[in-house]
Amino acid sequence: MFTYSTRGTCSRQILFNVDAENKMHDVRFIGGCGGNLQGIARLVEGKDIDEVEKLLAGIRCKNNTSCPDQLSKAITEYKNVNGKNL
Repeated sequence: MFTYSTRGTCSRQILFNVDAENKMHDVRFIGGCGGNLQGIARLVEGKDIDEVEKLLAGIRCKNNTSCPDQLSKAITEYKNVNGKNL
């Protein structure tokens, strides 16, 4: 499970798995607005990480970021760590 520590949001961490086909699974946010974040997690379940990354990048709330934007950044970091950012 990949763990990302968020910056500038109420949620503190994002955890998720990526399968061999680059699909997201088991997305969990630690902290933040429970209902909204459960909704985001369900909406991205089984989606391609590149699609999710592009779709959520740049969504703003407070501190010039948001939980969806942080998920996009988490995917970027996942890809960098795992050599998938070509």
